[in-house]
Amino acid sequence: MKLSERYNRVNLIATIVIMLITGAIYYQAISLILTNQKDKSLEVEEQEVFDYVKLNRHLPQVFESKDQQITFVSAEPNSVKREFFNTTYYREKDEPESGRGLVSSVTVADRYYKILIVESKVETEDLIQIIFAITIGVILLLLLVLVITNRLILGRLWQPFYSILSELKLFNVTDSREMLSPKTSIDEFNELQAEVTAMAERVKKDYKDLKTFTENASHELLTPIAVINSKLDTLIQTENFSEHQSKLLNDLYSAVSRLSRLNQSLLLLVKIENKLLNDRQHLDLNELIEELLYQLEDIFSDKEITVTSILGEKEVEAGAYLIDILLNNLIINAVRHNAAGGEIIINLTTENLTIKNTGENIALNAENIFTRFHKSSHSEGSGLGLTISKQICESLGYQLIYSYEAPYHIFTVNF
Repeated sequence: MKLSERYNRVNLIATIVIMLITGAIYYQAISLILTNQKDKSLEVEEQEVFDYVKLNRHLPQVFESKDQQITFVSAEPNSVKREFFNTTYYREKDEPESGRGLVSSVTVADRYYKILIVESKVETEDLIQIIFAITIGVILLLLLVLVITNRLILGRLWQPFYSILSELKLFNVTDSREMLSPKTSIDEFNELQAEVTAMAERVKKDYKDLKTFTENASHELLTPIAVINSKLDTLIQTENFSEHQSKLLNDLYSAVSRLSRLNQSLLLLVKIENKLLNDRQHLDLNELIEELLYQLEDIFSDKEITVTSILGEKEVEAGAYLIDILLNNLIINAVRHNAAGGEIIINLTTENLTIKNTGENIALNAENIFTRFHKSSHSEGSGLGLTISKQICESLGYQLIYSYEAPYHIFTVNF
């Protein structure tokens, strides 16, 4: 849920609760005011009765109109307590309706009478309902205006934040494009933008320093590795080694070979990330895969791996060097992590290239297998093969994903 939506919801609920409470108070206040007015009207009628008795020395005639009834009842002296009360008002042949009454007393010629004055409250209640309905209508209109205004204003207020968020989503440490700065007069967003820009610059600088270090270190290692290889070749060609010395030389030769491959892989990663391999040409993937499978027949045979290829026609515009590395890495990876007597299935369509291989009957961690130097404990690889494959796919606009459907580990390149 977006912050603006949550704010609008909380604001709307709080406003409705406050409006309901104030509406109830408002209704009671209006009802009390109009009831007081009705009581004053009853007091006026009472006073008119007192004035009539004082002037004429007898009770007035029993009075009954459409909205008022006055009756006199003989009572015990001082038995009547003057008070206002709510009652029911009965019109002739009409339904009962609410009324307001006043009980009072008067003495005429030494006789004590109870005075009952009742007036209908229908008009008063109608007036209250009309006022309340108008008030509710105004409140609903205000709520509607408030919701629309909040949505429009908050949408515009938060626009710089969403612009910064969009820039963060597009941020790529390898991209030289500078982050766009939304124009806003809000200090908090300007401060956020400044911090995000500074952070992006620091990350790019650190990444650039790391790339430079990797590139320089790899270049510097080329010469000593070549010298060591050359010396080892010369040394191996000499004779008179004991069995133990031969084993040590073989181990040393293997270690230098792995170091050489690792160095070449790091250099290749740097070139891909720096977009230094930009040559593009028309390539027939079907032909390249068939040629590669032919070259690897001996390796398949040594591990007794059955290879099934279903190759459709697919042509791409890409660098031959990168495509060659990509296909090599994926197929060699399928061989390296396969079991003796296992199976590899290669399927090429116009949409994707899928390479399935048997191996360990457990799914790999799809998030970690493409990270640098991530490999199983028994792997003899450098741990960079899949990382390089991923980088090649991203540089060509492809998508490389891993999945597992027992018993196959599946790598899919979506074109």
